[in-house]
Amino acid sequence: MTAPATEVLPPVRPHLTGPPRPARLLPADVVRVGAVGLRTRPLRAFLSALGIAIGIAAMVAVVGISSSSRAGLDRALAALGTNLLTVSPGSTLTGDTAQLPLAAEEMVGRIDGVESVSAVGKVTDAKVYRTGRIPEVQTNGIAAYAARTSLRGAIGADLASGTWLNAATARHPAVVLGATAAERLGVGRAGQDTQVLVGGVWFTVVGILEPAPLAPELDAAALIGWTAARSALGFDGYPTTVYTRSEEARVEAVRDLLGATANPEAPSEVQVSRPSDALAAQRAAGEAFTGLLLGLGAVALLVGGVGVANTMVISVLERRGEIGLRRSLGATRGQIRTQFLAESLLLSALGGAGGALLGLAVTAGYALYQGWPTAVPPWALAGGVAATLVIGGLAGLYPAIRAARLSPTEALATP
Repeated sequence: MTAPATEVLPPVRPHLTGPPRPARLLPADVVRVGAVGLRTRPLRAFLSALGIAIGIAAMVAVVGISSSSRAGLDRALAALGTNLLTVSPGSTLTGDTAQLPLAAEEMVGRIDGVESVSAVGKVTDAKVYRTGRIPEVQTNGIAAYAARTSLRGAIGADLASGTWLNAATARHPAVVLGATAAERLGVGRAGQDTQVLVGGVWFTVVGILEPAPLAPELDAAALIGWTAARSALGFDGYPTTVYTRSEEARVEAVRDLLGATANPEAPSEVQVSRPSDALAAQRAAGEAFTGLLLGLGAVALLVGGVGVANTMVISVLERRGEIGLRRSLGATRGQIRTQFLAESLLLSALGGAGGALLGLAVTAGYALYQGWPTAVPPWALAGGVAATLVIGGLAGLYPAIRAARLSPTEALATP
């Protein structure tokens, strides 16, 4: 009789024994699980993300508007030129106002590297009025200047109305008003029927200038031809400001020679300036103000981060049942921690992206209103989103750790 065959069992594999290993969450799973809280509580998520968005939008807009302003200034300087230098009288040793020589303009024109020279001379005691019935004390701060016909090209000023002085009108009672002077006098356009009273003599307004950024002192001026100023108003012929254009590469060299050339007998009584430096100083002041606004934006961003942290803490308290159920089904502490940390990062990322777009839109709108080119540095957008991720990570770290510490029984027992 044959013995029954014994059943051969497969060998026991060690890696199949013991407690089951928890499943690993893929990156897509982390995003999907982290978005659960945002989908189930959309209004709360929106309000929390809005706090982050406001802070990021403020910072991006401040940086963008400042950069757009600088770009607009650089474009204006490129159009006007940074090679304009001015020479004006300084002070004497006794403290009195010095005087440039009559030949100052001609001598400056001989400097090697100087391309063009022009000048104005203030006509003393020549007040400017719209009519003869205005009290003498109401001068509106308008000064009368004798001007060379080459002045407009030297300072880079544009005409808002009419024409500039030429060889013919410079000999007759014709005047060109600066932008501020025309506004104060109530002159809207130039024409043969428009006259103003200068030093007791009627002058026809033949032109009105646009604001001159490199010569703001002429905005509130009435400019008269050099010859007409001498014959009609008793102008003494002494220049009070000499404007000179130089080759870009030789501006500094020319600047060093201007004082001694304009007044060889007393070079210390001459002031030499570069108008574009004043605009650069204005830009530096704007950058300091930008730093203050960035600080305010950072505070707003911090407040948004606190809002995210508060939202996540409340979310943990409200979702204890969900946490307990996931723990009972095998989710580890690390997976719970990852879920809530991912939710916080998603919430902050949404706020950061929305804030960056909002800041970009504000910058573009304001730059368009001011006539500037829109210039938002890429680092501002990238840095804003990166800052939200850092803040979101820090804000969600404590709630995530707190959620991971809950045991299944404690979470499920919570009413």
